[in-house]
Amino acid sequence: MPPRGRLLLLNGPTSAGKTTVSQAVAARLTTPWLVLPVDLFHHIRTRPDAAVLTPREWNDVFRRTRAAYHRALAGAVASGCDVIGDHVLSEPWRLDDLLRLTPGLDVLLVHVTCSDAEIRRREKARGDRDPGSAMIQRRQAFQHGDCDLEVDTTYGPDEPTAAVLELIRRPPTDRAFDRLRASRGRRDA
Repeated sequence: MPPRGRLLLLNGPTSAGKTTVSQAVAARLTTPWLVLPVDLFHHIRTRPDAAVLTPREWNDVFRRTRAAYHRALAGAVASGCDVIGDHVLSEPWRLDDLLRLTPGLDVLLVHVTCSDAEIRRREKARGDRDPGSAMIQRRQAFQHGDCDLEVDTTYGPDEPTAAVLELIRRPPTDRAFDRLRASRGRRDA
């Protein structure tokens, strides 16, 4: 049986700085890691003419794409790969799905945030997101509350990157994913 890898899951709204932090962390790691942002799965999915599918059918496609992403993360870690994931846990089922897929796996959950003014500025500068979606996702992405580390990228990626690298070097023994799995299991019982 191959050794199991680690999952560093960066969670936060669009434009919070997850991709910037993941790239900065990856550039400073001294061992191989896979960098798997959820956006990669959306980019590699084909895009037939939008008129072919109803909005409900598109929502089903998006949900299946995210579920496939969760399985890719868990499968890579179970295969012995260290993985940096970049996701938005804006719907409760996303976290629940990941919790079901990762028992016994080494998962660190990092919340990535920035100030309201900065997230609005970044969202506008990107130009590829619906205005206001970052603030909506911000309220949703952290609704579960718990994490192993929260980083604020308002003033750039340097301090958040250093904090994440320290978390990887010295992970806590008590992990957010284990606590969340236990608390959500009690809730569902």
